[in-house]
Amino acid sequence: MKPLTKKELPAFLQRFGNFVDAEVRSIDVISPSIMQVVIAAQDGARGFDWLTLNLEFSNIIDAKLIDNSKLSLIDMSEGMTLFFEDDNIAFCTDAYDNLANVKNALFYIISSSIKYEEGSF
Repeated sequence: MKPLTKKELPAFLQRFGNFVDAEVRSIDVISPSIMQVVIAAQDGARGFDWLTLNLEFSNIIDAKLIDNSKLSLIDMSEGMTLFFEDDNIAFCTDAYDNLANVKNALFYIISSSIKYEEGSF
């Protein structure tokens, strides 16, 4: 897995089109401090082919999760939010711009670090 830094984040989000119309495939709690989210998304760097992206969040500060059986019901037309604020990374459904508003999302994860791994669709 590769760490995702604050500097690399804008290019990462552009590459995956802010995850508009992506699909959240699973949310796995590895331990109380580590969670993984698997997403199917289109990759702009590969001619918009679909791929699977595994995001690993470490040192979880706060989270609101939904059951994996309900993931297919999430409307991803607004994409996903992923941003750094106060040395933390926030990840959630829909479009939000600060940590206070992220907590209004259907599901969110706030952690101190993130790594990612690309896989086949």
